Amino acid sequence: MTLKVVVDADSGVAPWRQVHDQIVRLITAGALVPGARLPPIRQLARDLALASGTIARVYRELETGGWVHTARAKGTVVTEAADRPGRDALLHAAAAEYARTARELGVDRETALAAVHSAWSALESGSA
Repeated sequence: MTLKVVVDADSGVAPWRQVHDQIVRLITAGALVPGARLPPIRQLARDLALASGTIARVYRELETGGWVHTARAKGTVVTEAADRPGRDALLHAAAAEYARTARELGVDRETALAAVHSAWSALESGSA
């Protein structure tokens, strides 16, 4: 299985977090269905040019969050939807993180919301 994950060294986001968040999005979007196997740690680390320990952390965090389950005979597989956070919970967590970031930047609510509207419009027009 080829897992379509990209790590951007210039993003300012830790590589393990980038991989983690992309896998969560793939699961949430249905691109990785329950029972789908993730690549072995060493293979994914090699494919992404990351340390095995980095990918091991990703898999640990995914398992802690209920996204995957690891069993010796089956490897790491995506769990059933009932075992993991729903789309609404993920959306609210992302919104809370954005609101915290905006506040830390000293941005008021209207400016923060305008940035969301702008980003949404850019996605709809295909320019983001």
